[in-house]
Amino acid sequence: MVNIFDPIIDRQKGALKAASWYKNAVSTIAGKAGSRTLMRSGKLNARPSAGRLNFYFYDPKGKKTLPYYDIFPLVLPIDTFRGGFVGLNFHYLPYGVRFKLLQELQRYASNTDFDRTTIINASYNTLKNISMIKPTVKKYLWKHVRSNFLRIDVDEMAIAVYLPVQQFRKATPQRVWSDSRRNI
Repeated sequence: MVNIFDPIIDRQKGALKAASWYKNAVSTIAGKAGSRTLMRSGKLNARPSAGRLNFYFYDPKGKKTLPYYDIFPLVLPIDTFRGGFVGLNFHYLPYGVRFKLLQELQRYASNTDFDRTTIINASYNTLKNISMIKPTVKKYLWKHVRSNFLRIDVDEMAIAVYLPVQQFRKATPQRVWSDSRRNI
């Protein structure tokens, strides 16, 4: 059976590699692939790709009053509203929880190929009972988007969630993740 985690299957033993092993392996690569390098890598769109993860630069309207925020979100759009959209920003979760959320989301895949043709058919209503999403649900205003959107296809999601490219302001990733754990 094919699944979203095929890129990280140990081909010798056929078992899913440990999340900690994968995080360390991706960290080695990520040192050479920062946010700007990622944005130059292609698949850029003027709007976020529905059913896929998206990287982009963002300057929040309420940044003066927010306790912290991410200027380079990794978001799965789940709804729209006049002037913007709602999305799940995976950066608000620790790496292992990001991985678990991806496992949950594969139930909503449009097909079992888990390739560039696959999309995640999920809305807030279908996901609202998954406790892991609570700290990730964010509203984004079109006027505050500062770049195009880099589309991350389903077959690349397992890699993207482990890239340490979050850019939090006013707090460390560890503080953000600690707060998120308390809210799950």
